[in-house]
Amino acid sequence: MVGDDEEYVYDDESGEWMPASELATRRAAAGAVEVRDAVGNLLSDGDQVTLIKDLEVKGAGQTLKRGTLIPSIRLTGDAQEIDCKYPGIKGLVLRAEFVRKR
Repeated sequence: MVGDDEEYVYDDESGEWMPASELATRRAAAGAVEVRDAVGNLLSDGDQVTLIKDLEVKGAGQTLKRGTLIPSIRLTGDAQEIDCKYPGIKGLVLRAEFVRKR
């Protein structure tokens, strides 16, 4: 239940008056980007992923083998890129099409 002291604002899209917090929640959900792995699973921050293909890491002189576990990912706001941490590689960004949620 919305408190009586909450500020109401007019939403141009729906043409309704609603609590400011509800409008902010709706706008955040509308701006969220869905990131899906190679098989269509929805990814979120902190998920573990496994590589489905050998990937040569440019600039690191290293190849990550298929089946390599990436322990914790962060979403970047791009529907196809995820930010990862991996020992020995700084600033690793992987394409979502090459990983599978674990």
